[in-house]
Amino acid sequence: MSMTNKVRPHKLAANATLCASGFNQVGADSPAIEAMTDFARTQAVTVSAMASLAEANAIMISRGVRLLLVSNGDDRVDGLITARDILGEKPMQVVQARGGKREDVTVKDIMVPAGSIETLYLNEVMNARVIDILNALKSTGRQHIMVEDIDPLTGLPRVRGIFSATQIGRLLGVPVLGFDLPQTFAEIEAALSN
Repeated sequence: MSMTNKVRPHKLAANATLCASGFNQVGADSPAIEAMTDFARTQAVTVSAMASLAEANAIMISRGVRLLLVSNGDDRVDGLITARDILGEKPMQVVQARGGKREDVTVKDIMVPAGSIETLYLNEVMNARVIDILNALKSTGRQHIMVEDIDPLTGLPRVRGIFSATQIGRLLGVPVLGFDLPQTFAEIEAALSN
């Protein structure tokens, strides 16, 4: 016999207020894991290597992300692609190098291949602070950094999560917009020093 709780709709109280926002949920010395998007809890957003840039951009917009893992449906990570890659100079560089049109450029043409993706180990992240992650992002010159661990079922490495400068900024209450990484890092560091 299953027991069900009944949920009963009711009218909003006339004196109801908004819940305080979650800004500044983390600080410089907060555990880094609090700022990580954990793929054990949130599904990673993926795209095929053969997808067009328009398709990849549409997926990013519809899912509200700025990075896609490139995978051909077998759970193996072949690479990654960011909004900066799609909207920046890379597509035109490919067109200039080989001819054709921008519409002919695929994700595979401009993605960062798996062997070039810098990662952090989960066991190190567990002992790190948010400022440590920000410093790691700055040292790579990228807006995102992956976190990997070992799958307990297969014993193989897996992408466990991701850190994003934009997400860290949001958690700090910093509205991070655009692709200007030095400015992004400066805004986040200013928020951390307050």
